[in-house]
Amino acid sequence: MAATDTTRTLKLLTFNIQAGARTARAREYVTRGWQTVLPNRDKQVNLEAVAKLAHRYDLVALQEADAQSVRSGFRHQVEWLAEAAGFPFWSHQRNRALTVAAPGNGALSRLEPTAVLAHRLPGRIPGRGALELRFGVHAAALRLFVAHLALTPKARQRQIEYLVEVIGNDPHVIVMGDFNCEPDAVALRPLFLHTRLRAAPHLPSYPAWEPERCIDQILLTPALRLCRYEVLPLHVSDHLPVAAEIDLPLAALVADTKAP
Repeated sequence: MAATDTTRTLKLLTFNIQAGARTARAREYVTRGWQTVLPNRDKQVNLEAVAKLAHRYDLVALQEADAQSVRSGFRHQVEWLAEAAGFPFWSHQRNRALTVAAPGNGALSRLEPTAVLAHRLPGRIPGRGALELRFGVHAAALRLFVAHLALTPKARQRQIEYLVEVIGNDPHVIVMGDFNCEPDAVALRPLFLHTRLRAAPHLPSYPAWEPERCIDQILLTPALRLCRYEVLPLHVSDHLPVAAEIDLPLAALVADTKAP
């Protein structure tokens, strides 16, 4: 069913870009580990491929996007991708501020957000976050979260419990990112029990060279109708990008609370 005069279609993309470093097999985490700390020309080629893909979408969530450190050649990768892909709006949440690496979450948007919030996720080791973009000021406004959760189940559960409190019962919510666990993981259950979000389809996106795990996800509330969901074969990271197309009520994008 196509979008109507009361709905709008949006194309979504989430991608852990590994700061532009491509990993083609498991042993390259060791043999090409220098990519995590040093810049190289291949990273620019990879980022150009990400920008070409992102150009086709309306809202793009990025994880492990570097902000002006040694390994990115002191380039702000989210800002560069926004310019290269023609996005008028971009946001970045730096989760770790090191000289060698400054990874974080990023968002590219063709819609102007009314607010941008950087949530620090709890954890014994700091450095995880959720970037929130709001498109409106009323209770039914669209809220987009870009998240990169912890590696351990216990830490992930604490982070999910935090997000449950932040999201609440709002009707128009999108959560995109690298969850480091499957949609049916125990740590995610509070999210589906205590908010309106529903589990993502089980489509493997990691590792990129032989996808087995569905850890890159796009979660939606039921009011956002899912039209398409797919993993894309772009091999420029150790993850594959995940895309979706949704129809949402125009009321979710109205900035003025007095508007219909």
